[in-house]
Amino acid sequence: MFRVLRPYQYAVDAFLAVAYLLCSVAVLGSNQSGVGYAGYFVLLGYAAALGVRRINPTLALSMAWFFSLLQMIVGMYPNLYNVATLMVLYTTSAYGGRVIRWVGLASVGLGAFIAAAYLTLGGSGMGVSLTLLGWSDLPLIVLQFAVLFGGLLTALGGPWLLGLLVRAVIRNRESTAARQVAEEVVIVEQERNRIARDMHDVVAHSLAVVVAQADGARYARAANPEAVDESLIAISTTAREALADVRLLLSQLRYSEGDGPQPVLADLDRLLDQMRASGLTISFAETGQSRYLGTGQQLALYRIVQEALTNALRHGQGEKPVTVTFDWAPSSVDVTIENTIEGTVPSVSLGHGLAGMRERAALVGGWLTAEPTGQRFVVTASVPTNQQEIRA
Repeated sequence: MFRVLRPYQYAVDAFLAVAYLLCSVAVLGSNQSGVGYAGYFVLLGYAAALGVRRINPTLALSMAWFFSLLQMIVGMYPNLYNVATLMVLYTTSAYGGRVIRWVGLASVGLGAFIAAAYLTLGGSGMGVSLTLLGWSDLPLIVLQFAVLFGGLLTALGGPWLLGLLVRAVIRNRESTAARQVAEEVVIVEQERNRIARDMHDVVAHSLAVVVAQADGARYARAANPEAVDESLIAISTTAREALADVRLLLSQLRYSEGDGPQPVLADLDRLLDQMRASGLTISFAETGQSRYLGTGQQLALYRIVQEALTNALRHGQGEKPVTVTFDWAPSSVDVTIENTIEGTVPSVSLGHGLAGMRERAALVGGWLTAEPTGQRFVVTASVPTNQQEIRA
């Protein structure tokens, strides 16, 4: 199987093959010119194996085996040009598939055995001592073979192990890059979900206010015409604010940057006034010592109160008061929104709004419950606080 390389990799491998061939021809010509043209043919084959080693490791290993055997047949003893075999073995473990990788390992053992036997039988021609290490009490040929086999096994196995290490490094780098890409995808998806929640909160709240004001103006038109103007002003103001918020959210969705609308608890009074103008009777109470809250915590509480009041406007009895209570404890702030239910109790297991409220509370380390109690619907949220008082 042929691998596709980058253009510069083709150029590097071609340059390496040509440089190897020139150097090897010089070595062969100065040391072993007696082998004739067969020796140059072997070197040309080694150079070709180097040139294709990354393109096709299987082909390169096959060529290395063929020309190694041919080298023994023509009587060429090992020299610097045999570095080609080491580089091919490195390539089989670094770039080869599963099968060729283990074939390369088998080639290390088999090649070391064949080369050791070849050198042992022709050792005298290379000047190998027959009294190696002075072990005269053992068959000298067996001792010589064992030593040569161990040395060649180390020489051939080293590049294969190095290739395996490089392969592990490359795979780890690729895994790290893939993990970073996956994390970025998750972050983008989380951000889009956050924007979707904000979009829901802004649009649902604003439309509920607009509908309530429009209905109120229609009913009050005959008895109090001036109330119509006030309602129209409220509708216009709410719609303009919603349009600005939606534009900011859409810009976030398009460019994934920039700040969207980030209301904080200081904007809560304005929210309550807006809901009161829509027809809700709201009773607000706050107990305990205020504590410092981060922007994310403040945004979560604001959106929870906004969603709960919007639901009360839709499903509750408008003339009955809605109570909003902030209870500041040393390590948390508990918020309770309670309203009277009109007609059928709404489902608390479905709906984007309630699910978004629970998720917002969970994201800042808190929790939220929303359930009917008799003819009252109670939303309770708890968010942990930092141990710093809010600075005026």
